[in-house]
Amino acid sequence: MSARRPGADVRGDFPVLSRTVRDGRPLVYLDSGATSQRPTSVLDAERRFAETSHAAVHRGAHALAEEATDAYEDARARIAGFVGARAQDVVLTKNATEGLNLVAYSLGNAGHTPGAEHLALGPGDEVVVTEMEHHANLVPWQELCRRTGATLRWYGVTDDGHLDLGSLELSQRTKVVALTHASNVLGTITPVAELVRRAKAVGALVVLDACQSVPHLPVDLPALGVDLAAWSGHKMLGPTGIGCLWGRGDLLDAMPPFLTGGSMIEVVRMERSTYAAPPQKFEAGVPMVSQAVGLAAAVDYLEAIGMDAVAAHERALAARLLAGLEDLGGVRVVGPPLVEGTERGGTVAFVVDGVHAHDVGQVLDSRGVAVRVGHHCAWPLHRRLGVQATVRASTHVYSTEADVDALLAGLREVQRFFGVAPAVAPLAVSTSQGAPA
Repeated sequence: MSARRPGADVRGDFPVLSRTVRDGRPLVYLDSGATSQRPTSVLDAERRFAETSHAAVHRGAHALAEEATDAYEDARARIAGFVGARAQDVVLTKNATEGLNLVAYSLGNAGHTPGAEHLALGPGDEVVVTEMEHHANLVPWQELCRRTGATLRWYGVTDDGHLDLGSLELSQRTKVVALTHASNVLGTITPVAELVRRAKAVGALVVLDACQSVPHLPVDLPALGVDLAAWSGHKMLGPTGIGCLWGRGDLLDAMPPFLTGGSMIEVVRMERSTYAAPPQKFEAGVPMVSQAVGLAAAVDYLEAIGMDAVAAHERALAARLLAGLEDLGGVRVVGPPLVEGTERGGTVAFVVDGVHAHDVGQVLDSRGVAVRVGHHCAWPLHRRLGVQATVRASTHVYSTEADVDALLAGLREVQRFFGVAPAVAPLAVSTSQGAPA
């Protein structure tokens, strides 16, 4: 049986896409960068688990507890396989933000934890990020620096939305390099291999924010050479309330726990406790089991289509949108162009000349077109680009050319409504002998 093709062929798998909004208009969903929609198979997996096997995992010896534990650990194994990892190296978290905070908090406590002292940061050390990070991969590192006395530095961004690799030199003081794999605003895919090479040359850890790459591209985390990586389930057709943190096994072994309490312990006495091996060491309390089961179903769904096909589909839609915006005129795209050989994802952010992004979004919403407007949790990047807010269109496996065309038609209406439509160049009028006037 041939693989299913992304686009119109799979839209029937997503119930929400059949509904209407705003006085009966068909829903055009182009906000998958914020959160993606769930196919029926994911919804069914969550419901089936809740109806038949719901129980707390890793505690209790009854039948339901065993079934729930098996379902949870099987889900972990399938999720790990999706990114080329071992199950024991994947920690299930609430979301990517929690995963990144886990790392930053753990490193902040390393100096007080036997066996983890080599991970500790202090005054004189540096944490390096990039100017295109969204807040989830910026604020935790700001806090780590505040608590340890380390200094935060960053790679800048060029005017066309690429990482400026000449803007910063790493040194022996650099202890952590934390960067996004794909910008949630620009669509830029960062040169991870080069940054890993630079970081390893000075002995720094590399933490990857994979929120906008794992859901959209084929990704093998161990092969990338990074040390840790975090992403969210709800951006890859899975449920909200679950994310993933992958780490090198020896690193997870050494890192102090984040949250403490039940389920993450080895031996507990009144004076002190010892902790379980990873990943349980980082999963205190009863975890989100039905969400893990749902995320594993999302992995199955994406694998059945193929991540190469997903990436090619989104790149084709981005090409259609970028060409349409150029034809429209009066629109400034922020981010690199989509040309052959360019490492770029499907996210497209732009500014309509003379119209605030929120007004653009309101007109589009009135036509049933859902996009993201604002700074997209990437405020410093917007300041760097000299824009207060942008409109962002982001696609996924269920998006179609018709969605893109509906957005472009909506933008024509925006320009007409606000009276900012660019002047159309007059057609050349032939006089005698075909010479233009």
